[in-house]
Amino acid sequence: MTDLNAPPQQLQDDDVAAIDELREVYARLCSELGKIIVGQKTTIEQMAICLFARGHSLLMGVPGLAKTLLVSRLAETMNLTFSRIQFTPDLMPMDITGTDILQETASGRREFEFVRGPVFANIVLADEINRAPSKTQAAMLEAMQEHRVTVIGRTYHLEPPFFVLATQNPVEQEGTYPLPEAQLDRFMFLIDVDYPSRDEEITIARTTTGGKMPELEHILDAEKIIRFQELVRRVPVPQHIYEFAVDLTRRTRPNSADAPGWLNPLVAWGAGPRAVQYLVLGAKARAALTGSYMVRLEDVLEVAGPVLTHRVLTTFAAESEGISSADVVRRLVEELTAEG
Repeated sequence: MTDLNAPPQQLQDDDVAAIDELREVYARLCSELGKIIVGQKTTIEQMAICLFARGHSLLMGVPGLAKTLLVSRLAETMNLTFSRIQFTPDLMPMDITGTDILQETASGRREFEFVRGPVFANIVLADEINRAPSKTQAAMLEAMQEHRVTVIGRTYHLEPPFFVLATQNPVEQEGTYPLPEAQLDRFMFLIDVDYPSRDEEITIARTTTGGKMPELEHILDAEKIIRFQELVRRVPVPQHIYEFAVDLTRRTRPNSADAPGWLNPLVAWGAGPRAVQYLVLGAKARAALTGSYMVRLEDVLEVAGPVLTHRVLTTFAAESEGISSADVVRRLVEELTAEG
């Protein structure tokens, strides 16, 4: 039987060296992206956490905040295949997955040949995913969850690493289809991309209206990324961190024994067990990126917002009072931290 009070297993010497290497690689990655992307340090960190935790990210923000540019430049720093899918109201599932096309062979016979769609890439940018109808969104999210697609009864596997970065504009804008909560749950992080500061916006105006953009150096390849992803899974986690992640998630569920009284009228639906998994994995990835050989409470606190915000569905009463999911998560984190 496992001893719940036992200390976490220590890393091997090779893993310690690998974490040091990952910290250096991450610093180089941020430096390269900084040649083109102004600010957005938190966004870059959260995207890197998702990549090395084998998750997917949904970037939320109004148009013009360089979400697409950031994703494309992130792919440029990696020696990986990259594709961009522009989601539109008339986009069909086969436009993403690919389909069979009748081709004539060298012998003169006609045979169906599968032509792969843009989802067959290591990094996929799903641009404005909420502009496509639900059937097309479901096809994309199935590929994210299963790492495979099924076309006319045949299954095709996607080569690792497979990382989807989707962008979404606010649903109040015309021509958008909000993602259902069940589909939002497939994303590890909801990354809120905010407006730049005044100084950053001045820098953007100066650097993007001049000459040619600099080319970025390839820092990572598929083999290294997979190796670092496996390393992240081995980062030790103290027992109290597991308990904190579970307790925080359980408090998001209204009308449960763990939920505080003030939450019940504000939240219609809370986070499920997948949130606990992503809290732990996100904390492991952040610990490794920052050079820590063990997960700390601060790692969980840093990933709590992007993991939980899109998994907490607020009620009309909360909306009428101007209380968002982010506000609820922030208060839960503050209360649980104060108790500990």
